[in-house]
Amino acid sequence: MRARAAAALLAAALLPAACSVGGPAPGAAGRSTLNVFAAASLQGTFTEIGERFERAHPGVAVAFSFAGSSDLAAQVAEGAPADVLAAADEATAARVAAAGLTAGEPVPFATNVLQIATPPGNPAGVTAFADLARPGVDVVVCAPQVPCGAAARAVQASTGVTLSPVSEESSVTDVLGKVAAGEADAGLVYVTDVRAAGGAVTGVPLPEAADAVNTYPIAALRGAAEPDLARGFVEHVTGPEGRAVLGAAGFGTPGR
Repeated sequence: MRARAAAALLAAALLPAACSVGGPAPGAAGRSTLNVFAAASLQGTFTEIGERFERAHPGVAVAFSFAGSSDLAAQVAEGAPADVLAAADEATAARVAAAGLTAGEPVPFATNVLQIATPPGNPAGVTAFADLARPGVDVVVCAPQVPCGAAARAVQASTGVTLSPVSEESSVTDVLGKVAAGEADAGLVYVTDVRAAGGAVTGVPLPEAADAVNTYPIAALRGAAEPDLARGFVEHVTGPEGRAVLGAAGFGTPGR
């Protein structure tokens, strides 16, 4: 009863930030489907990790839902059919665990830091964080409840520079999309997003981001249809093969 009540409270707290990310497609007959909810910034790496996990586990299909961590946590609290949750910050995962929805404590598996992204060629001439506060510079950031938005707030607090964003997005991929489309002069995304975008954006170093490192935790969920399979995926992500994929994409290792 206490776990159900805590889950209801978590859902109510996160409901304003929730949005539909679409349910995963059912597995083919005779296959087990593992439903993984993961932060939007993990899309490229987790897609590769999921393919490797499938090859190592014949008969298993990994279905992903990628979105802002707060949106995913809200859906888990509302009873969405998820087996594993990978969030982009420890606070979100801790709330889910405190509601009794995880099978054990979330395990940190990666770190990430913000970087400034601009349209190709950096037409606004943004060279430093303070430039984002210049009049006439249109900046896009993540919403405060999203981990990348919380990190942006932390950088503002540490630098004393206050931004006036033209929009606040529900995921880091939405910020990146607006910048790549030329709808903003700059955006705050993760260094891994800039790397993955290639020539679609230009990255501007952000030394101040060292004061706002995001740690990513992962946990098997208490309601997992196949608990052993969910734990196996967590072990795969946190093991050598998963860390190799994450490291190649620019993620850091917790504790280093």
